Amino acid sequence: MSLSLQSPPSPTLSASIQKGRWKPVAAGFSVASLPAVNFSVRRSLPRIHVSASSSSSSPSSPSVGAGENNELDAVSALSEIVPDTVVFDDFERFPPTAATVSSALLLGICGLPDTIFRNAVDMALADASCAGLETTDSRLSCFFNKAIVNVGGDLVKLVPGRVSTEVDARLAYDTNAIVRKVHDLLRLYNEIDVPHDRLLFKIPATWQGIEAARLLESEGIQTHLTFVYSFAQAAAAAQAGASVIQIFVGRLRDWARNHSGDTEIEDAIKSGEDPGLALVKRSYNYIHKYGYKSKLMAAAVRNKQDLFSLLG
Repeated sequence: MSLSLQSPPSPTLSASIQKGRWKPVAAGFSVASLPAVNFSVRRSLPRIHVSASSSSSSPSSPSVGAGENNELDAVSALSEIVPDTVVFDDFERFPPTAATVSSALLLGICGLPDTIFRNAVDMALADASCAGLETTDSRLSCFFNKAIVNVGGDLVKLVPGRVSTEVDARLAYDTNAIVRKVHDLLRLYNEIDVPHDRLLFKIPATWQGIEAARLLESEGIQTHLTFVYSFAQAAAAAQAGASVIQIFVGRLRDWARNHSGDTEIEDAIKSGEDPGLALVKRSYNYIHKYGYKSKLMAAAVRNKQDLFSLLG
């Protein structure tokens, strides 16, 4: 796979795309910088040691935020936490700032009848307009679209940030089908009065998916490109204007353990870097260098040190 990278956008275009500090994203979680924090790109970040209590840290064990109660509090000071593929009812104790609604989430809801989202699914399955469709495929598609939008609508009420809605991965190689699906989902969101600026649409980062993201972003519809495993994909997604680019850190590492022949991954390993973390860093630097608006989201994080390495 090859990619011919575009030249940097003009200063005027860069200035019109985004002003102010860049907001990166981290770890199945998204990492947004706070107004009082300036991030600098380093080759590696120091390990973060966080006390499990609210007591002040000793000089030999620095913490993030002296008044933080635990590691989650410390990470939340620098990160936007985005639950994905889980049913997470404890919003009062661990309030996320954004969320993702997907087929995996719907499956989890169906397996947990007491979850607060179950009514959203039941209402979709009782929809008369879906039940009256002629074919089984059209009925199932209608029920699914209603369910995923109903749950997304509930999540919008629970989180202050954006909710990302998964687009059927079976459409990954059909640009027009992806665009039609997003328009269909957006129409359903309009029916329940969810503002467009609270929504993202999660699209596989195939070449067709990236082109669909470009078309949708040109309409003012925010996109979230996922399944990014190479710099070529990340750079193309940034050039397309995707709002969020999701890189699977752990999956790249898992693949690298059992495969060879990918020069990008082998170059990272030879330089002593984790291939997933190296891709996030390279993509981050590229986005900054050329002034693209995209946020980075690092997902499939396997351990806490990965997360701490991604902060900033």
